[in-house]
Amino acid sequence: MLKRRRLLFSLLAILPVIAIFAFVRVYPISEILRLSLHKWDILSKKKPFIGLRNFQELLGDRLFHEALFNTSIIAFGVLLITIPLSLVIAALIFHRTRSRFAAFYETAVFIPHVVSLVPAAMAWKWIFDARLGPLNAFLSIFGVKPMSWLFDPVLSIICVIVLCSWQALGFAVLIYLVGFKSLPVSVYEAAKLDGASGRQSFWHLSVPMLKPITLYVSVVTLVSAFNVYAQVYVLASDAQGAPGRQVRVLVLDMLENSFRNYRVGYAASEAVVLLAIVLLLTFVQFSLLREKRAAR
Repeated sequence: MLKRRRLLFSLLAILPVIAIFAFVRVYPISEILRLSLHKWDILSKKKPFIGLRNFQELLGDRLFHEALFNTSIIAFGVLLITIPLSLVIAALIFHRTRSRFAAFYETAVFIPHVVSLVPAAMAWKWIFDARLGPLNAFLSIFGVKPMSWLFDPVLSIICVIVLCSWQALGFAVLIYLVGFKSLPVSVYEAAKLDGASGRQSFWHLSVPMLKPITLYVSVVTLVSAFNVYAQVYVLASDAQGAPGRQVRVLVLDMLENSFRNYRVGYAASEAVVLLAIVLLLTFVQFSLLREKRAAR
């Protein structure tokens, strides 16, 4: 009887949280799924059910393919930069925790993560400016000619990857620092007695033991990078000032189809595809971690 009361009390305690989560997360996702199966536009009163026709149209949409390709390049580029770099930075900060500047290092690395996206993108837009930007001024010292960073399609993608990696780095370093502080000191002491160097301890002890942290950071980084929007909107405007035209990404393509072309159902189908990609990549990452644990 007492167990039932405790169980009932626990359910009642978490019920408000479940209700809020369902309203904020589950309901919007179910609504998007419903919209993707209808020819839904803002102007028309009729919203006919068309099944998978929106998804069939996506297969032949050149702009959607371009947006999906650019988004994937940005997401995996950010992942490949953020994970190793944040791990190395976290290791350097952790091994200097006795320094009086350790708190300063942690704060300096984390600040980009809490800075508002639009001001940060505007600052980086000035850095990448072809005429007045300090990046071209710095490269000119080494004889490199000025480059149109924000008006070349390939260079624009690189600029977006740099900005997104800079912003994601602080969170990843913070999580890795928590992971480093939870590692058993006795293992490192034993490795030191066996003659292992600091570099060997890092590669053969720290990196394997931090695999669950790496999984979490990689999932969060990849999901955030696939939802890139504000960085592209501000940074990669074309010569006429149209936002994000140099780098077409999925979220911008969705917004354009929804509010410029009034094709809400079609945009919802793009959102479903994005959700499916993120879920698939997350499943693959978790599966790889389980396989490595099983191999042990």
